[in-house]
Amino acid sequence: MKLIRIDRKTRVEKRFTPQMGRLYTRVTYIRKKVLGIPYKTLHKYRETYYGEVKACSDCVLQR
Repeated sequence: MKLIRIDRKTRVEKRFTPQMGRLYTRVTYIRKKVLGIPYKTLHKYRETYYGEVKACSDCVLQR
């Protein structure tokens, strides 16, 4: 078993953008794990409706 590991997981989330409104999108998280416990999120990105890959900082969570 490794002490430090990088893990990538994809899940479906509800997002909200002013241009498109409510959006269901797949968000991929890249996380650092220490002894199997999630320690830090290194990066998260999503795939847009048109196939582009964007960082999640431009899209706010749905309220």
